[in-house]
Amino acid sequence: MKTAELFIKCLENEGIEAIFGIPGEENLDVMDALLGSHIRFITTRHEQGAAFMADVYGRLTGKAGVCLATLGPGATNLITGVADANMDNAPVVAIAGQAATTRLHKESHQVLDLVSLFKPISKYSAQIGEPEIVPEVVRKAFKVAQAEKPGCSFISFPENIAEMEVENAVPLKVQSPSPPVPPAEKIDQAVKIISEAKYPIVMAGNGVVRSKASSQLVSFAEKLRIPVASTFMAKGVIPYSHELSLGSVGLQSKDYVSCGFDRADVVICVGYDIVEYHPYLWHKNPKCKIVHINPNPAEVDQHYIVEVGVMGDIGSALDRIAGKADHYKGSFSGSLREAIVEEMDASKNDTGFPVKPQKIIYDLHEALNPDDIVICDVGAHKMWMARMFKAEKPNTCIISNGFASMGIALPGAIAAKLAHPEKTAVAVTGDAGFLMNCQEIETAMRIGTPIIILIWSDSEYGLIKWKQMNQFGRPSNISFNNPDFVKFAESFGAKGYRIESGDQLAPTIKQAIKDNTVVIIDCPVDYKENLKLTAKLGELVCPI
Repeated sequence: MKTAELFIKCLENEGIEAIFGIPGEENLDVMDALLGSHIRFITTRHEQGAAFMADVYGRLTGKAGVCLATLGPGATNLITGVADANMDNAPVVAIAGQAATTRLHKESHQVLDLVSLFKPISKYSAQIGEPEIVPEVVRKAFKVAQAEKPGCSFISFPENIAEMEVENAVPLKVQSPSPPVPPAEKIDQAVKIISEAKYPIVMAGNGVVRSKASSQLVSFAEKLRIPVASTFMAKGVIPYSHELSLGSVGLQSKDYVSCGFDRADVVICVGYDIVEYHPYLWHKNPKCKIVHINPNPAEVDQHYIVEVGVMGDIGSALDRIAGKADHYKGSFSGSLREAIVEEMDASKNDTGFPVKPQKIIYDLHEALNPDDIVICDVGAHKMWMARMFKAEKPNTCIISNGFASMGIALPGAIAAKLAHPEKTAVAVTGDAGFLMNCQEIETAMRIGTPIIILIWSDSEYGLIKWKQMNQFGRPSNISFNNPDFVKFAESFGAKGYRIESGDQLAPTIKQAIKDNTVVIIDCPVDYKENLKLTAKLGELVCPI
């Protein structure tokens, strides 16, 4: 058989159900081999969209999402999505065609050193140099991508290797190690520190989601009566409605939840990575002790010096510590929780127009089921969504906050719908982020993935304006024009709605769910609330 056919058999062996990408001359043999496979190829309209789809698919399933491009510009178009997946710890295997090995030693048309190009933004980057090594390269790529901490593997596949005949090569057995049990002495050290704490607080990170340890985290918090804050990327690991939930931490201005960290004498970091929220922003008291619970050792950072590191399976660590530690007897989070809940619901009856961010989020949340999935793009709306969307379950509000790349929401929503067709998938995006990958509407229509695209429209780079106004008191080069989003949707065969009053959004979202197709909702947003929030938080007196 051809090497390309062996390659596809290796992907099948890994349990791959879908590949996102664009065909090209240098991956012709791979594309032809796919015709005899059960793997579904999702033809996208841009390689960046393909990489983002693989990124979100990997986050939601725990299995590596796969994206494919040709050489040169096709491969470089993957880079932003690959970097996002790698820094946000989403398992992805990216594959690019490459020129024949007979011309890689010299200057040649569309040839780049792809292995070197992808090496800084991946966990593993390799080229298939001989047909016989395909099973090893593929198996290692998936094993590395899916191992904790997950990330991206990259495979360069030269066209002449792909068309060669190969004999006596078969896919390798799929194996993955189980996370180790945390050492008993580290458990005991953590128990002592937590039992002696006067003001303990939990910082839950995305590792809790990846480890599927949400239930153990909730049980830990309940047994020890310790409040929990989550990073943007861990929303829902403890239900917002839970009495011990303090919502999300990550807004760089001082927020209500920051009050808890300011007072804490012990912060229990569970599944937390410093790319999610820089420790210098929340760990300002050098006397405050850090307990690090994670499969991996703590990153070296002068603001993240741990008192004890409990490495191993997160769920096991939480259960064992909770079984030994004394429960917290104070009332650390009561008034703080009340302040957070009060603000969350303050705008639910607001009918102003343009619509306030708080009201958009309230109406969106009320229209969705707890299991539905929201993919949030990057921009001013991300700060509001991260702060105020009331997630009840993990992986129901996906926010990129490691690499934090604009353009992820629309392709990400397509991937979410493919991974979970029974759930409503919503892309929450600004008008700037939407237009970065709006071409993937055609992909969604063609493959039949009904999604809702909720555009917060302000004709500006809103987050940058927010920063500019805070720092300089004036904006600089942030304005642009938009198309008619309703007509834009209709040009693809999708549906479009424009919100023209404050009371229209809630029923429009509900109608969009019933429409069961690709729907764009153009909602003008009142971003004057940004500076009001900054002023409010600047005057914040901690309610503890």
